[in-house]
Amino acid sequence: MKLLQRVLLILWRIWFYILCTIPVICFFPFLAITFLLPKGYNLLFWFARNIWSLFVMLGMGFYIKKSEKFFLDPKKAYLLVANHTSYIDVMLIFRLFKTPFFFVGKEELVRIPFFGFIYRKNAILVDRSDKKSRYAVYGQASEKLKKGYSVFIFPEKEYTEESNLLNEFKHGAFKLAIAHKLPVVPIVLYDCKRKFPWHTAYGYPGALRVSIFPPIITDNLNESDFKKLLNQTRDFIEQELIKDSKKSALQAVELWKQRAS
Repeated sequence: MKLLQRVLLILWRIWFYILCTIPVICFFPFLAITFLLPKGYNLLFWFARNIWSLFVMLGMGFYIKKSEKFFLDPKKAYLLVANHTSYIDVMLIFRLFKTPFFFVGKEELVRIPFFGFIYRKNAILVDRSDKKSRYAVYGQASEKLKKGYSVFIFPEKEYTEESNLLNEFKHGAFKLAIAHKLPVVPIVLYDCKRKFPWHTAYGYPGALRVSIFPPIITDNLNESDFKKLLNQTRDFIEQELIKDSKKSALQAVELWKQRAS
C-alpha cells in the first residue's frame, strides 16, 4: 500500500508539471505579443491569474478558501509577503488579487523552455548567490513601483527546508518597503506545506486556506528600522501558523521530522 501511495504521489507531481506547461505552450504566440504592447504586462497578468493558475489548481484538485481581513486599494502600491512552502504557492497568490503586481523571483527559472522566456520579461529576477544581482533588484522594483504596481516576494531563506515551520527572512524586501514607504501586507498560506510540500513524501488535493491581513505601516520608519520591520512581519506570520486551528503546517513539520528520523 505504501508503495502504491508513493507511486501515485509521484505521478500526481508529474501531472503538475504537465499542467503548468500546457497553457504556456498553447498560448505562447499570444504571450509573446504582449511584450510589444504598452500595457502588455496587464494582459499577461490576466492570463496568469485567470487561465494558467486556474487551470493548474483545478487540474491538481485544489481550490482556495480565502479570508480577506484587508482589501488592497488598486490605486496604491504595496509590498506583499507570504510564507513559501510549495510549488503551488505562486498559482495561489496569482488567484488572490485582480490588480496586477510583480513577483520577485529566482533567476534560475529562466532556463525552463517557453516558460523561462515569458518569465524573464515579466518578473523581477534575482540571483541570490550574486550580491550585484541582489542589489539590482532595488532598481528593478523601483521602476515597477513608480508605475503604480505592487511587488510580491517570498522573503524566506532556505525555504525548501521542510523541518522548519517558517525559515529566516531575507532583509532586502524590508529595506525596499522602508525606502519607498510601502505598507507591508502579510499573507499566510496555511495548507500548502501539508498538501503539496517541496518533496514528494506526502500530500493530497483539497482546500488551500489563505488569509490576507491589514498592512504594517512604514511611514514613520527609517532605514535602520528594517530589522524591526522584518521581525514584526515574520513573527506575525509565524504566530498565525501556530494559532491555526487545523495545525496544518505544524503537522507537515512533524511528518517530515518523523520521516527524517
